[in-house]
Amino acid sequence: MGMTIEGGCLCGAVRYSATAPPVSRSICHCRSCRRASGAPSVAWSTFHVNSLVFRHGMPVRYRSSPDVTRTFCGVCGTQLSYRHDDDVDSIDITTATLDAPEQFPPTKEIWIEHKLPWERANEAMRHYPRTSTG
Repeated sequence: MGMTIEGGCLCGAVRYSATAPPVSRSICHCRSCRRASGAPSVAWSTFHVNSLVFRHGMPVRYRSSPDVTRTFCGVCGTQLSYRHDDDVDSIDITTATLDAPEQFPPTKEIWIEHKLPWERANEAMRHYPRTSTG
């Protein structure tokens, strides 16, 4: 019997589940994540794409840059996912949309060079000027 991780948008129109734990957890400070969420940073949980399925409703897709597709609920606007064309095997899910986000705390902060000066970095985490994969 495997694990199931569930989550969804604010209004419940979109629900998803994952059958494996995230492979990575981070807080992103990049400008595009800030603009997409309306928040100073966004916590992401990265899942293997084959372990995640949208099981109720389908999110709306938005091409936020030439290589990036983001999804959100078309009813309430909750940002749900991020996919980069260069990484077809993974999908990032906004950690706060998980039903139990407290079980998946971030372990690193990325795009620190874009961090707003009034937001504090968590000194207990690893920090990366940009991405942590190169």
